[in-house]
Order: sequence, then structure tokens, then C-alpha cells
Amino acid sequence: MLNRRHVAAAAAATGLLTALPAAAQSGDQQAVARAVDALTAAMLKPDRAALESLCAEALSYGHSAGRIESRKEFIDALVNRTSVFRSINLGDQTIGLAGNNAIVRHLLTGETESNGQVSPVRIGVLQVWQKDGSAWRLLARQAYRI
Repeated sequence: MLNRRHVAAAAAATGLLTALPAAAQSGDQQAVARAVDALTAAMLKPDRAALESLCAEALSYGHSAGRIESRKEFIDALVNRTSVFRSINLGDQTIGLAGNNAIVRHLLTGETESNGQVSPVRIGVLQVWQKDGSAWRLLARQAYRI
């Protein structure tokens, strides 16, 4: 049977995964937001060193079509231009912290290019970031069609 204590605990737990406005975010939430921005920049202008520093060795990178890439496959596809993002815009971003992990959700819109064909993209994205020392590294990413 639910009582007020259960409802209060559920509300508090939900609050842990709800993002705060940028000005009210914790230092770790701000650091994760900066890491998300750095990853976006490194995807637009592929930089192997930047991508390697932002991605955990155990990265599992899931595309909205169901393809899963390892860290090496993800980075190689960007650097070798087999996966090209012409533009990336992130919206409705939330960042929740759970210990040394962060859960990021956002709406990604933009354009991709494949074999000279430009296509619009509008997908939802879930990212899991892991704190490694003072750095945040992408551990998992799954995109989904909306």
C-alpha cells in the first residue's frame, strides 16, 4: 500500500534524474554538459584524439537503425568520414547524476551525409557518461527514432 512516505521517496528519486536549469546545475552536471558539447564538436569536425579522450574503452554506441559500434568502430567511422554529420543541434537536454555515472537525454536534429546524399535526422538519444578521475567519458549511447 502506498503512503505519503512512498510518494515522497518516489518524487525525490525522480528529482535526481531531472535536469536543473544551467545556472542551478551542480559542478558535475555542468562538466557533463561540457563533455556532451565537446563530443558534438568532435563529431562535426572529427578529431581522433578528442574522440578517444571523450569515449570510454568499453563504449557501446547504438544507432537508431539498430547498428551497434565499439569505441574503435565509432571513432574510425567519423575520422574516415564513412559517417558524416553536417550539422547537429541538441535540444530538450536533461542530465541526471547517479554516483559516478550521468544519464543524459536529448533530442538530436541535424543533417547526415552518406555517399553524397544529405538526409535530415531527428532522433532521441540516451547517453551514459562515466566519471574517470576528473574526466567524464561516454560509456554508452543509444539513439531511437521518434
